[in-house]
Amino acid sequence: MIEANKESMSVASGWFKAEIDRKTLKKLAKRSDYEAWKHMIIFFFSLMILGIACFLSWGTWWFIPAYLAYCTLHAGGDPIWHECGHRTAFKTRKLNDFFYLIGSYMNSFEPVRWRWSHSLHHSYTASLDPHDYETEEMIYQEKTLFSYFTGFIPGILFLRIHKSIFVEIIKHALGIRTKVMIDCIPKDKIQNCINSSRVFVLIWITIIIISIYLQSLLPILLFLVPRFFANFANLWGMTQHTGLRGNVKDHRVTTRSIRLNPIFSFIYWKMEYHVEHHMFPMIPSYNLPKLYEVIKDQLPKPKTILSAHKDIIKGIIKKKTDPNYYIKVELPTN
Repeated sequence: MIEANKESMSVASGWFKAEIDRKTLKKLAKRSDYEAWKHMIIFFFSLMILGIACFLSWGTWWFIPAYLAYCTLHAGGDPIWHECGHRTAFKTRKLNDFFYLIGSYMNSFEPVRWRWSHSLHHSYTASLDPHDYETEEMIYQEKTLFSYFTGFIPGILFLRIHKSIFVEIIKHALGIRTKVMIDCIPKDKIQNCINSSRVFVLIWITIIIISIYLQSLLPILLFLVPRFFANFANLWGMTQHTGLRGNVKDHRVTTRSIRLNPIFSFIYWKMEYHVEHHMFPMIPSYNLPKLYEVIKDQLPKPKTILSAHKDIIKGIIKKKTDPNYYIKVELPTN
């Protein structure tokens, strides 16, 4: 994987980067335990409150809105996984690694596989090259209008569970070497991937046993399958790269930045500044708005969530008759 890392670095070096003063960049790259702890405390306290609301409303119609709110907030485990995976959330490395494991479980991402595959994702963003295994995920995959709209139906992912990362984890737990394992994970880390996959499966089995013992689906709903009901988070997650141009080394045209209201932005942990993140992945998410202000004259104008989805729907329709169609991005001319 040393060779793979060298390859990754050489690929990444060819990408367009906005001009920015080195001292300013260094200042923006500073991590803060305070900022990270503030986010974690608010996030997990809020999640606990919604979990209690689910418990108290269990057996009533009030459970449905409480649970959907819980699952939407639970989707915030994805940016926790992401930010701590980049080790940009906390200044303290061990805290990043600890919450990376927490976020990995919440997002059903086996941590060894995703640390390596996500590293390559940043080098091969929106590339047809097989190195970018995140092209298989929701943020990239080709869509029809049917799959687009049904993607917002809570629980719809159960119909595709046979193609989900749950199946991949089970395969890894059984020692089956998948293509992503062979291509992305160093040989000396493969056993770590297998072991952590087995831990995931053991936790899943334990939750199911507890539910059977308690004769209640609530433990499964709260701790095993929230990802299947977090469809509302597709509103922002789907905007990252969907419909944009691939195979070009300019994050401004392969990636989309949007603007969200404060609640959604908190759940997403500022990842709506996605062009900025891909261009400078060493910048903590809480500093991305400051980065934007410094380099905004070199970036396309950010989309609203509504305008982004209008573009996506338009792109889906046009791509049906023109497979080579992609959404064109207006770049600054200066």
